[in-house]
Amino acid sequence: MKIDSIIELHKQAIEKNKQYSKRRFIAEELLNDSGKHFVGLIGARGVGKSVLFKQIAALNEDAIYISVDSTEIENLYELIKTLTEFYKYKIFFLDEIHFYKDYEKALKTIYDFLDVKIFFTSSVSLSLYESIYDLARRVKIFNIYPFSYREYLAIKENILLEKLNFIDIKEKNWNIEHIREGNQFKNYISGGLMPFSLEEADVLTMQKNILEKIIYRDIPLVAKLPTDELELIKKTLNFIGKSQIDGINYSSLSNNLKITKYKAEQYITLLEKAFVINVIFPEGINVLKEPKIVMNLPYRLLYKEYEDAIGGLREDFFVECMKLSGNKINYLKTNKGKKTPDYLIDDNGNNYIIEVGGKGKGIKQFKGIEMDKSIIFADGEKLDGIKRPLFLAGFLK
Repeated sequence: MKIDSIIELHKQAIEKNKQYSKRRFIAEELLNDSGKHFVGLIGARGVGKSVLFKQIAALNEDAIYISVDSTEIENLYELIKTLTEFYKYKIFFLDEIHFYKDYEKALKTIYDFLDVKIFFTSSVSLSLYESIYDLARRVKIFNIYPFSYREYLAIKENILLEKLNFIDIKEKNWNIEHIREGNQFKNYISGGLMPFSLEEADVLTMQKNILEKIIYRDIPLVAKLPTDELELIKKTLNFIGKSQIDGINYSSLSNNLKITKYKAEQYITLLEKAFVINVIFPEGINVLKEPKIVMNLPYRLLYKEYEDAIGGLREDFFVECMKLSGNKINYLKTNKGKKTPDYLIDDNGNNYIIEVGGKGKGIKQFKGIEMDKSIIFADGEKLDGIKRPLFLAGFLK
């Protein structure tokens, strides 16, 4: 592609992007980042990476946005060199860089020989994380997730509330506005957490299209799998989406799909790195290290209606909240038949025992457990005992 065409596409992208006046919270982190290192932004398809890059690129006259997956680039190093020497661009926003073959080698060469700043994105974290060792000190990775519930309210409703921590939630140290704004939670977990939901009414159709691209376009880029195995990955998701959360692990996938346990683990790893599912490992004595597998919101709704899926959606939401807030999470498991709470959370050295459920969830699972570090996150706004509204987890720091 000619340089003039690339520059023209950049100008068109910036102009079209002016309709998005509000920026994601992570924008400030990227704007304040300094140093010679390049910046990698990893996140799911549809999470707003492209919009964010265009917004930041528009703030700098010496910056240019390039969509790698829709631009024919024969030699990335030579392209950057030409744009720098003859067009005076110094900051480059390369969107979906994993579509450029041998991008790791190109980035290393650019870093070593050109005085430029590179920002790049990928929807397939497996590709980038496997390259981090080679890129070493040259790259700093940021993760971008769908809206937290707090960010959703800020961007959609222009309501910015304070962050909370587990102690705040346990001790009821919140503002009344936190409780009042729980009325949009159903819309949020039904797809509102995805930034494109702000302008697309049919979120689930968009999410289905994204999933097709992940399976048939993104995953083949990082895993040399034949077509029949891509169909097995699709069946794997179908099984997870239609089943109850409890009991979904490598062994159950292997048994039900008639694949080896090794293949089940491989498929789950690929889907996790593509931001379709989340994997949580157990905490407990004498337990098999089989993971618990939940889905990223709102994928479960592609397989079940809301009322049938709500139990799984609650746990999907809570696990994503832990990922967004950076808290370590394990699920609790004991001898078969003995009831336990769902999760153990490590919040900066403070451990919390968490149960996630509906309005009728009680404390039966907490027998023998210290109640001062226990919380039931449940639907509704009822605050009796150790029960707290589930949506408050969406305000966690």
